Amino acid sequence: MGVINWGIIGCGDVTEKKSGPAFAKVANSALIAVMRRDAAKAADYAQRHHVSQWYNDADELMNNPAVNAIYIATPPSSHKDYALAALNKGFNVYIEKPVTRNAAEARQIAEALKQHPGQKLTVAHYRRAVPMFLKVKQLLADTIIGDVRTVQIRMWQSRKPVLVANVADNWRVQPELSGGGYFHDLAPHQLDLMLYYFGEPVKYNGFSLNQSGATPADDHVSGQILFKNNIVVNGSWCFNVAENQTTDTCEIIGTKGKITFPFFGNYIHWKTDEDEQTINFVHPEHIQQPMIEKIVAYFNNEGPNPCSIAEAIVLMDIMDAFTAKQA
Repeated sequence: MGVINWGIIGCGDVTEKKSGPAFAKVANSALIAVMRRDAAKAADYAQRHHVSQWYNDADELMNNPAVNAIYIATPPSSHKDYALAALNKGFNVYIEKPVTRNAAEARQIAEALKQHPGQKLTVAHYRRAVPMFLKVKQLLADTIIGDVRTVQIRMWQSRKPVLVANVADNWRVQPELSGGGYFHDLAPHQLDLMLYYFGEPVKYNGFSLNQSGATPADDHVSGQILFKNNIVVNGSWCFNVAENQTTDTCEIIGTKGKITFPFFGNYIHWKTDEDEQTINFVHPEHIQQPMIEKIVAYFNNEGPNPCSIAEAIVLMDIMDAFTAKQA
C-alpha cells in the first residue's frame, strides 16, 4: 500500500493524545480524515490536529478515495457495525479495545474478515508494544523469578476512577454502549497482557455484581484463569472503594521471587533471594505510537499482526465469563 492514509471514525478522547497524533508521526502513515457525529466537534478536532478533511457521517468518510485504512475509536456498541462496513468497502481496519461488547459480536467480525481474505484487521491492545510491558515479558523469558506459579491482579478504584477520562455522557457505565462498566474499559489492557505473557488459557470463570447501585453497570468483578502451562491468574476489580484504598497492582510470583508493576503506572519492581531492583519508565508521548508503527508495517506486508481478532475473541470470552452474574 505504501503510505497508509488513515480515516478515524470517532475522534473522541482516546484520539486526542494516545493515538490520533501518532498516525501523522509514524513513517509511511498519514491522518487525512476524521469523523464524529457532532459536526462542530469533528471540525474542531480537524482544525486542532491539522487534519485536512472532516465528516459527521462515517459512510462519507469511507467514500473518500484517498483513505485506505480505518481506525474505529467509537464506544464499543458501534465497533462491530463500523468494522463490517469498513471491511465491505475494502479497508484494512484498526479497532479500539475492547474490540466489541462481547465475544459474540467479535466472532461476527472474524467471520466477516474471512470473507475478505486480502484485507487485514488489528485490535488496539497497544500495551503489547510499550517498552515497559515488553521489559516484563523479557524478565519472564529470562526466568528471573524462576517458574511462574501465580499472578494476582488488583484494580480497586473509587466510583469516579482517575484512570478513566471524564466525559459528559459517561458512556463507560452504560452497558448497552460499553458492554458493561469500568471493567470493560480497563480490564482488556490487563487481561490481554496475561494472554500475551502466558499463552493459551484452558479454564476461566468468575462473577460480577453491582454493589453500590450508583450506575446501571456492575462495579465489582472477580475472576480466575488457568493457563495451559499451569500458571494461575486471579483478578479482582472493584470500582466503589474509598479514595484512600485505590490500587493498580500486578504481582507475578515465581519459584525464585516476584515481579510487581502497575498497568497504568511507569515502574517495574522485582525481588529475588539474590537481587532487588526497580526500573522507572517514561512512556511514549503518544502511547499507541509503537503499536501503530507495527500496524503500518503489518498493513504493508512488512511484519506480523500485533494483535489479531482471534486473540481478541479469546479475551472477550474471558471477560464474558468474568462478568457472568452472581447466582
